[in-house]
Amino acid sequence: MDFLLFLVCYGLVASLVSVSVFCGEWPIFQGTFIERIHFFLTFAGCDYFRRMIDCIFGAKGTNALNTVQYYCCDLPNPTLQFIYLAMVGATYAFFVKSCFIYIPGFYLGEVHRYISLLAVGVGVLLFLLTSFSDPGTVNAKNVSQYVLAYPYDDIIFSEKECKTCKIPKPARSKHCSICDRCVARFDHHCGWMNNCIGETNTRYFMSFLFWHFLLCIYGTVVIALIIAGKLEELRVIHILTVYYGIENSFKSLAPHVAQWLLASFNMQLLIMVFLAIVSLLLAGFFLYHTKLCLTNTTTSETFKWEEFLNNQRRAKEAEASAVALKESLGKLSHDKKPPPSKWRNFFGRSRLEDIEVVKTNMYDKGFVHNVYEIVFPLSTRQSFSSNKEKSR
Repeated sequence: MDFLLFLVCYGLVASLVSVSVFCGEWPIFQGTFIERIHFFLTFAGCDYFRRMIDCIFGAKGTNALNTVQYYCCDLPNPTLQFIYLAMVGATYAFFVKSCFIYIPGFYLGEVHRYISLLAVGVGVLLFLLTSFSDPGTVNAKNVSQYVLAYPYDDIIFSEKECKTCKIPKPARSKHCSICDRCVARFDHHCGWMNNCIGETNTRYFMSFLFWHFLLCIYGTVVIALIIAGKLEELRVIHILTVYYGIENSFKSLAPHVAQWLLASFNMQLLIMVFLAIVSLLLAGFFLYHTKLCLTNTTTSETFKWEEFLNNQRRAKEAEASAVALKESLGKLSHDKKPPPSKWRNFFGRSRLEDIEVVKTNMYDKGFVHNVYEIVFPLSTRQSFSSNKEKSR
């Protein structure tokens, strides 16, 4: 049962760390220990580590740490790519070593030996395709076409020049400081891919997320079927009920079956829990980016819209407060009627509650058009080439 405790702790800690790192800033977690763990893992922990290095090694250690940080965070580098390949390779190696001896089995045919290899191969192929494909680089040759393809909305995008590239900055584009280039329909820079996610490779990125989600689910189900098959082949339930006299009920059998599983399939259970946790994380990322694609919005634009809406809301609140104050002063000067009751003021509707800020996204042209734009980017269409002739 020691391994059961380890397995439970492993699952809880992995889930807690994953949720804290990736979801710790969500409004639902504000003021909770999840937010505090997120702060520690993303900022405070690094700060404490930096101070420790400074105390032990002095200025040389701090300079070395800054150099490593600059290389990993501010320069394009393949560190996370190697980590991804190592994780996939190690997980598949453990899967082969611990699970292939049970394939074929009671519920699985030998074909799953080859399906698993093919599935991992497709995942790595999508990873390479996303990593090394052009995200939609904007340069002097195609900037006029992109300007025509993506009109300015004069809300979060207005006509301006990229200070680094010294070319007009098309709407929805952004200069990536890591890749040192302007990217059309910029979403974000992905460290795992060592590449920007932009207009032309968002489709590959979405395929990568969805396929790896399916891959983790497939691995989890295969291991579950292996365990269920061995449970059936060895007639564990029959032996426990007939030879050991245990009552044939879930409550009575569960502890004994769990003990047998932990003793016989500990490695398989570890891999299954790991794949299940990763599949949940991938599902969250995929659903988030699916929502962005369906509304024709990018991650970068989400932050721009949030800032714009907050500014608009603050401006309207200030305007409403000024109007309310003016009316109150006017009533004090001219109105000799008795003031309204305190209860009416307390339960009455505030002007600030009537404030509504509307998001008008001109690039959202409906579900079908938005998906079509992801699958077939504007720069890959014939109309994009014709824009070049118009711009001359």
